[in-house]
Amino acid sequence: MADGRWAGAPPHLRVQGCTALVHGLGGDEGPGGIGFAEDVDVEVRGGLITRVGPAAERPDPAGAPPPEVLDGRGLLAVPGLVNCHTHAAMVLFRGAAEDVDVHTWFNERIWPVESNLTERDVELGALLACAEMLLGGTTTFADHYFHMDAVARAVQASGIRADLGWAAFSSDGEAGRERGLDFALRRSGGAGGRITTSLAPHAPYTVTEPDLAAFAALAREHDLPVHLHAAETAEQTRASLERTGATPVQVLERTGLLDVPLLVAHATGVVEADLPLLAAAAELGLVGVATSPRFYLKAAHGTTPIRALRRAGVPVGLATDGAASNGDLDLWASMEVTSLVQKSLGGEGDPRWMTSRQVLHHATAQSAQALHLADPGSTRGAVGRLAPGHRADVALLDLSAPHLLPVHDLAATLVHAARPGDVRHVLVDGRVVVRDRRVLGVDVPAVLAELRPRLAALVRRGAGRVQTYAP
Repeated sequence: MADGRWAGAPPHLRVQGCTALVHGLGGDEGPGGIGFAEDVDVEVRGGLITRVGPAAERPDPAGAPPPEVLDGRGLLAVPGLVNCHTHAAMVLFRGAAEDVDVHTWFNERIWPVESNLTERDVELGALLACAEMLLGGTTTFADHYFHMDAVARAVQASGIRADLGWAAFSSDGEAGRERGLDFALRRSGGAGGRITTSLAPHAPYTVTEPDLAAFAALAREHDLPVHLHAAETAEQTRASLERTGATPVQVLERTGLLDVPLLVAHATGVVEADLPLLAAAAELGLVGVATSPRFYLKAAHGTTPIRALRRAGVPVGLATDGAASNGDLDLWASMEVTSLVQKSLGGEGDPRWMTSRQVLHHATAQSAQALHLADPGSTRGAVGRLAPGHRADVALLDLSAPHLLPVHDLAATLVHAARPGDVRHVLVDGRVVVRDRRVLGVDVPAVLAELRPRLAALVRRGAGRVQTYAP
């Protein structure tokens, strides 16, 4: 699957005559406020956006070779969506652990079958996930899983962008830390720069405090971010207080993890006492939170307190978690659910909160910020905006379908009506990776043909268990 399709310099390309979602207009979303510019070009050179401007002002340098042109007339260009926490290969277990409590989900359904995974299984699952995400306009994802070299190969083949971390538990011993560090150092900058890496201790309830402190030390020494689960549920927070005398967030603080770039998945169990610690880390640009609201509704977990985190200055990005818990990797659905749930959270019942424009900001610029991919001057690069200096990751939507018309408020149409099938073309680093709803880097029928005979063995329970869930 990993051929030379994406080798060589990205083309000089122009998306011509489209409508574009642009940030920086102020308003209720703050300095990242969202608006829409009509009849503009998105100009791309060297994988970066160089201009988003009126078609009438199109530069035409004398003697310069003409760019490749992608006709954007009648299409809406949005920054490629950023799925800031998932487990891509868990598409293999989509629908295999439904309508059960979290203890059953882990101990009787998921961790037993994950013990069956081979590296090839993970590669096939990741290829399928990459195709699903690209077809839905997601161009970047943060992955926290096993056999991560297989996921890196899927990223290389598919043309998507990813931040990858090899999950580690204390039961893995020092070898788990060393494996994760080796992977992060080897694969950083891979796939032509589309791969960034993080260290990935699983969670405070599966990784001891000394081991969490060791991960923090490695992150400081090697200038690597950390991506982990914490305060996933209120139950976990209560259990942590009983076991350690501290909330999961307080454990992160006293082990040094709030002193390094950190992405916290879920945080539905965050309490008032955690907010000053998160605010202090956020002021230094160190911490972000990933929220996966559809999973929380399915599991009856409550949800991430985005309003409280916003007041604390903590960026919150949107995510799907794995398809085994969420059902799919559809960030459009995550956007809509975020808006609906946050409006009624805590009994406040405020329909003016979590507007469509705010949700779009969370799915793009804030997701990039939470993932430490928002600084054009950083070696990690910047995504999440259609702006000069940012990576040319763009999804082009066709808004002509009946379920989208008529359009009175384009932001509301995107959040409450758009679906993955409305995405027509997708660019990553200025290269077309989806054209006319066809993903170019993954042979989906071939992946499925190899995968189907493996499924029965994959979901067979009894051979072992990755861990035992005990918050």
